[in-house]
Amino acid sequence: MAITSLWLTDFRCFEATVFEPDLAGLTVLRGENGAGKTSLLEAVGWLATMRSFRGAPREAIVRTGAPRAIVRAEATSGARAVLIEAELPAQGTARTQVNRQAVRRRVDLGQAVRVSVFSPDDLALVQDGPAHRRDYLDEVLVGGHPRFESLHDEVERILRQRGALLRQASRAGPEAIDASLDVWDARLAAAGEELAAAREELAATLGPLVADAYRRLAGTGNRDIVLGYRRSWEGTLDRALAEARRDDVRRQVTTVGPHRDELEVTVEGRPARSQASQGEQRSVALALRLAAHQLACAQHDEPPILLLDDVFSELDHHRATALVEQMPPGQTLLTTAVDPPPAVTPDRVVEVAHGRLVGSGGVR
Repeated sequence: MAITSLWLTDFRCFEATVFEPDLAGLTVLRGENGAGKTSLLEAVGWLATMRSFRGAPREAIVRTGAPRAIVRAEATSGARAVLIEAELPAQGTARTQVNRQAVRRRVDLGQAVRVSVFSPDDLALVQDGPAHRRDYLDEVLVGGHPRFESLHDEVERILRQRGALLRQASRAGPEAIDASLDVWDARLAAAGEELAAAREELAATLGPLVADAYRRLAGTGNRDIVLGYRRSWEGTLDRALAEARRDDVRRQVTTVGPHRDELEVTVEGRPARSQASQGEQRSVALALRLAAHQLACAQHDEPPILLLDDVFSELDHHRATALVEQMPPGQTLLTTAVDPPPAVTPDRVVEVAHGRLVGSGGVR
């Protein structure tokens, strides 16, 4: 799986650009901060997920003054040639096509292009709240088993409906919504239990992969790092929802369910979020991404395209070398504002400056 050519029109700082990365090796995108390096990775990521891995709203992606951005790529998936196109209007509905056929769900892009993204923002996986770690699990889950996208969306829909009912209770009284809550609670119990069970199984699968990657990155021998999935309820979810209903009505929020669960990460028995050093936290974040990429490689015939956004800027020599050694073969795009570490041997180097590309992979 690889991008052969990428065309950008009015995407971020790029007015019109064509990018041709090395097909099977490492392409380094080098330039000053703000030159547009990350925007190229963001465009590839958009074609794979229909969203920005930087969390940017669509209006921020469209070049200032332009009505829309266009991202177009030719790719290979196995022996098949694939054309992926996305139109991102500043206002209105975005459209994505694969081989001229409309795509409405992210999961439908999986056979066309897949990516694994490493970025400085990954530190939030360790330092920030449980929502980041739940999102990480769900992304990995859907990447390996597309059917879970529908399950995840169903849980989100039920939670929105239940939340609306709880807010309605403040006006109509709790008794007026009891029958409706019974229906939504039954649906949430069924879908929520299934999603939590899938996350638990995934956490158990990722655990040894994360531990191995962490030891290699941190050079800590047999140092113990453990993943554990903790539900926000005990027993069955339907019973937990019934017991929490009075409190939920009072607070107008759903207090138990998969949206309240936590992926706990410990290093030597200490919570990584609150008691690990920043160096340890950075190694944990990288290990989580490496484990997810390794699992994706095992689940599919071809590895995802690896997007490395400025990951070496805050790594010491040992961690940088260990990260390079763990990168599997396949197409890799790396951004950097400085010369990459000596362990990095690029197959192609492209200079990026002010929304323009210079080098063997930068057509213009």
